[in-house]
Amino acid sequence: MLENLIIAPDIREKLLRPDHNVKEDEVRECFLNHDGFYLEDDEEEHQTDPRSEWFVGETDRGRLLKIIFVFRDGNLFLKSAYDANAKTQRIYNDLKPK
Repeated sequence: MLENLIIAPDIREKLLRPDHNVKEDEVRECFLNHDGFYLEDDEEEHQTDPRSEWFVGETDRGRLLKIIFVFRDGNLFLKSAYDANAKTQRIYNDLKPK
């Protein structure tokens, strides 16, 4: 089940904090339920090489999460995951191909 998803120990800890409160299984569900459209993260403080990408994904229970990751060497390196607020959902839906 999504063997190429890499979650570093510090990111795993961040997911458990109250401001995120995201389970690893929920992140995996979002990737598995997703249609493959990603946006590049263009925020200056989040610049990486390669560029971070993000999407709004849905868990099996209907929770919408913003998933931020870096794709490198065939692996998905999770950077963060948290509830997608209305603004994030709107941006994603407005830019998503119809």
